Amino acid sequence: MKDNIFIHPSACIDQGAQIGDGSKIWHFCHIMSGAKIGTHCILGQNVFVGGKAQIGNGVKIQNNVSIYDAVILEDDVFCGPSCVFTNVKNPRAFIERKSTFQQTLVEKGVTIGANATIVCGVTIGQYALIGAGAVITKNVKANALMMGNPAKHEGWVSRTGITLDETLKCPETGEQYQLVGGNLVLMDK
Repeated sequence: MKDNIFIHPSACIDQGAQIGDGSKIWHFCHIMSGAKIGTHCILGQNVFVGGKAQIGNGVKIQNNVSIYDAVILEDDVFCGPSCVFTNVKNPRAFIERKSTFQQTLVEKGVTIGANATIVCGVTIGQYALIGAGAVITKNVKANALMMGNPAKHEGWVSRTGITLDETLKCPETGEQYQLVGGNLVLMDK
């Protein structure tokens, strides 16, 4: 392990796990062999990372989250406390279905709220914001604001996570967006 990585003494890091520079692994985490965690990540208390999971750079995972095999978190993703990722669509205790894990891709800059559930096999587009307690069962467009159970598209958010009004201009950064074919696109400056 590198000197600039913080690992709490209660964390269990299996041999063969890869953890990038500047990352912090807190109380009672378990990182399986083969897991890939990028640079400057923060994993809160009681986080589990499977051996085939991939976590990009600058990712923050709050307490009580499990990142199972076949889950990919790109750079700058935020996972709120106790959010849930599934890995099998039809689990049964008496049938092993590890060969049927479905990939879940969470693209750059996405925020997933506390207690949200992400059903496996979906892609969540860049900078989308998943509200607390939402249940995601289908692919999510970039910059979409998703809320409810099942989650519904309730609006758009900017790259910085600010809800956009009908002008589609971010009040924080001044960035101007436009709708093109049902997708939110950042206009050139």
